[in-house]
Amino acid sequence: MINCTRLLSSNKGHYDEIRYLKGKPADTNRPIVVWNSTRSCNLRCAHCYIDATPKKEKGELTTEDAVRLIDDLAAFGAPVLLFSGGEPFMRGDLYTLGKYAMSKGLRTVISSNGTLITKEAAKNIRDTRFSYVGISLDGLEKVNDEFRRSKGAFNETLKGIRNCHKEGVRAGLRFTINKHNFRDIPGIFDLLETEGIKRACFYHLVYSGRASAMVKDDLSNEEARSTMDIIFDRTRSLAKRDPDTEILTVDNHADGVYLYLSLKKESGSKADEVLKLLKINGGNRSGIGIADVDNLGFVHADQFWGHYSFGNVKERKFSEIWMDEKDPLMKGLRNRLPLLKGKCERCHFQDICGGNFRVRAEAVYSDVWQEDPACYLTEEEIMTVREE
Repeated sequence: MINCTRLLSSNKGHYDEIRYLKGKPADTNRPIVVWNSTRSCNLRCAHCYIDATPKKEKGELTTEDAVRLIDDLAAFGAPVLLFSGGEPFMRGDLYTLGKYAMSKGLRTVISSNGTLITKEAAKNIRDTRFSYVGISLDGLEKVNDEFRRSKGAFNETLKGIRNCHKEGVRAGLRFTINKHNFRDIPGIFDLLETEGIKRACFYHLVYSGRASAMVKDDLSNEEARSTMDIIFDRTRSLAKRDPDTEILTVDNHADGVYLYLSLKKESGSKADEVLKLLKINGGNRSGIGIADVDNLGFVHADQFWGHYSFGNVKERKFSEIWMDEKDPLMKGLRNRLPLLKGKCERCHFQDICGGNFRVRAEAVYSDVWQEDPACYLTEEEIMTVREE
């Protein structure tokens, strides 16, 4: 994640101790863990990275399985457990497991489409003390409903956000950028202010699950650059009016380089400060600072690596699987820079980007170590000589 607000305005964010502090838990292979707690979902979104379905999948982790996983994660020192899906509110034991994880010292977060967050659900979220709910909204009303293949989804999602706000639950937006919705981004910024939403994460498209068919729907380099310009400009403006609002971009660490190079043209001192923070962040951390456990218990390098597993928590503890580097992909991800090819190999910003998303390279080139096809930086930019 790139905290645009922090980098552009110096306003600190809620999770900056994970991103921008030396010695953060992820530096010791204690990852943020995304748990796809179920494959069940009430929507059929075009970009779903696990191809969720309405029906529960046979063999999903039971409550007892999940308790054992939580015990292990807590003992291992994982800093955050993110309950994702499918749609996590389709699990009947969500609040039970959330309370248990909290009792074990884990910071708990939910990723949801928001349409099932009723007034009662919002009260339960508050009482369970989830620290944050990330709610997906992928455009203004018409575009969002088409993307989610459900008329009325936009209004139901807004109701979910408002229900969270009424109960004092911290909730923010998740927006996956693509050719069909990037023009709605200025309207999304307007919506943030109208609704009093204090956090928004703009995700770049990752070609996984149903989104595997959306490579052609990703932004061109020119569209990506102009979109980032809009996000950066609106972030700066918003930070001046509301220092508590946080804007982030996710799943493309070229954003950090692009932001740094933009600042370098304006002010050397601010650019130097940003460069230091980006180096601490280190770029993509798949297989290092981020991990995924799917609904069946299989462990992955991140939530987009569903086709490749390191093992299953029903058979071995997560901590044992995660620290076992005999697997060639695990070993490679943890020492990836010498393996990079193409544009990523030539880039002078490997320490900021970390080679970006290897799963996108595999999806397009059938080669994990090829260049990330979503990098929109020019050859001149990646070869920029830095003065440090």
